Amino acid sequence: MGDLLHALSSRLHTHRAQTRERARSTRAFNCRCGNPIFFDNSLCLPCNAKLGYLPDEGRVVTLDPGPRPGTWTTHDRDEVLAFCANHDSPAGCNWLTNADTPSPYCISCRLNRTIPNLSEPDNARYWREMEQAKRRMVSQLIGFALPIRSNWEDAENGAFFDFLRSPPGGPQVMTGHASGVITVNAEEADDARREQIRHAMREPYRTLLGHFRHEIGHYYWDRLIWGTKWLEPFRALFGDEQASYAEALKRNYEQGPPPDWPLSFISSYATMHPWEDWAETWAHYMHIMDSVETAMSFGLSADDTECAIVPFGKDALYAADDPDADDFLRMLNGWLEVTLVLNELSRSMGQPDIYPFVLSNPAVAKLHFVQMVVSEAPLDMEL
Repeated sequence: MGDLLHALSSRLHTHRAQTRERARSTRAFNCRCGNPIFFDNSLCLPCNAKLGYLPDEGRVVTLDPGPRPGTWTTHDRDEVLAFCANHDSPAGCNWLTNADTPSPYCISCRLNRTIPNLSEPDNARYWREMEQAKRRMVSQLIGFALPIRSNWEDAENGAFFDFLRSPPGGPQVMTGHASGVITVNAEEADDARREQIRHAMREPYRTLLGHFRHEIGHYYWDRLIWGTKWLEPFRALFGDEQASYAEALKRNYEQGPPPDWPLSFISSYATMHPWEDWAETWAHYMHIMDSVETAMSFGLSADDTECAIVPFGKDALYAADDPDADDFLRMLNGWLEVTLVLNELSRSMGQPDIYPFVLSNPAVAKLHFVQMVVSEAPLDMEL
């Protein structure tokens, strides 16, 4: 796979590069002492250097004390920096902002409207887990150069996150999206509880990060599909979203998915309604792109594997004449080779498959459609 993803990303965002340098989603970093450091790190243990994440550049940097108490600088950026106001909170945010910016919160934490009640047991831990997942998702959205602003900053198109926990005796908090507000049940941050739900719902995969990527997919349907040139193509590929969602939900829980769902959908839940098909496909696109780019950050590529797959061809794509069709296919087929190895490694440790899905031609066409929408999306706003 070599530098394929970098080449593909560069081509997808050439028109954006004229406006600003695109932040990467790389996950491999090094402290100035040479020690490997990672996305959520705020301290290099070998040299005790302070670390922070620059969201607009997509990198973790080593910091030096700034000109004022509580400020920081880094050697290759002429700017006085400060940590997000949630740095010393249970959220443990390691993202940096300009020290003189009006908001003390980073672009990820500004998206919060409601956080769990920290006086209740376990909520501090739950909140930290949710913020870690949200930061990873937001960093990828910035890497895609997608518009992501809070409702505080953009009342018409911004997003809000409500992290809620069901009170004793109910009502049950439901994870979901409505008009830019994404609600996440804080108990999804409890591994045991989430696994219990996954088993009860017969799902092969259920993660906190997966919830964030799925729900943000609903948000971007409103931003990138509704009222745009993509609406009619969406309906032709995914179905008419005007169909009753309440009836679709009732049918899904009473009858379950159709038995032949793997022939056309990326997951059984995607069969419920075109909106859910879109959100599931969007989430899988984010899974694939982040995983491939992470693998490449650490020097792993499909060229290192010896797995033979039956590759997808252009007949599986949404638009075979798309200028990036060949690159997309090579990236996707390379990803499938890598997941074969990753799944076997996971089984070797007695763990479930990392990617327990089998893609069909229609599912690949939908993934390709998502990429085309992302590649033509409006530029990100200022961070």
